[in-house]
Amino acid sequence: MRLLVTGGAGFIGSNFVHQTVREHPEVEVTVLDALTYAGDEKSLAPVADAITFAKGDITDADLVDELVSDADVVVHFAAESHNDNSLSNPWPFVQTNIIGTFTLLEAVRRHGTRYHHISTDEVYGDLELDDPAKFTPETPYNPSSPYSSTKAGSDLLVRAWARSFGVQATISNCSNNYGPYQHVEKFIPRQITNVIDGIRPKLYGTGENVRDWIHVEDHNSAVWAIIERGRIGETYLIGANGEQNNKDVVELILELTGQPRDAYDLVSDRPGHDLRYAIDSFKLRDELGWAPQYENFRDGLAATIDWYTANEGWWRPQKDATEAKYAQLGR
Repeated sequence: MRLLVTGGAGFIGSNFVHQTVREHPEVEVTVLDALTYAGDEKSLAPVADAITFAKGDITDADLVDELVSDADVVVHFAAESHNDNSLSNPWPFVQTNIIGTFTLLEAVRRHGTRYHHISTDEVYGDLELDDPAKFTPETPYNPSSPYSSTKAGSDLLVRAWARSFGVQATISNCSNNYGPYQHVEKFIPRQITNVIDGIRPKLYGTGENVRDWIHVEDHNSAVWAIIERGRIGETYLIGANGEQNNKDVVELILELTGQPRDAYDLVSDRPGHDLRYAIDSFKLRDELGWAPQYENFRDGLAATIDWYTANEGWWRPQKDATEAKYAQLGR
């Protein structure tokens, strides 16, 4: 199999590349990444000799066509994905998530290439904190930010190209990922690296907002299950029953790092901050026999803290600029 991974120098994509090289050594991997601030070629250094790397933008139709023509499967991770950034400047989200996905879909349509589209549970909007319901593949889309609305739009493009043009596509919508190589602007690595630096973690609002956490290794094992056994045209939701409110996550990080559980500060809430996400992954588990490795969030978080503690050289160059940006926002 010749595999093209877009966004393969980003957080989830680089972990997917590592896992593929380790567990599927027969697969030829090419990574396409624009190396924006969220993509770091150092994330691929341990597997650099086992892959082919192409620096470029997924909106570059000629480059995309050339790479897709030489691939059997495209896995599309590349995306602008930070909600705060989408509120301050929506255009890169439209460009990458909408136009970039369109460019890829046209290429896979021309070449008859199998395509898997990585998306998010945020396309479904949010749930009330006391609502027992979870998102399913039948949940209507109700995005609330420029980020989630552009991801919803990209999902709908994939569905249209599959139906109208017969593109051999599948979609996965995943809950919040955590693990190695995640940019320090994101919630869990920001709090971990703040604690390492002796800075008190910060929580939006009261910290009651709930996310459904999944370790990135579990997300990517599910993606492989879909590539190998998923039904063309179907959408699969990926989740590990990891619901935690933000307050509990921060307090657990503090506990696991030997700090007092109340050593954090509350800051003003983010505009339009979704209340709760929760994934029902029954279809993935029942049809494809998938199950997560990290069923205990505490274990996965402890492993993640160990990684950031041991890999300061990877995240340190990002840290000052990230905190300066948050300081301007008062967060």
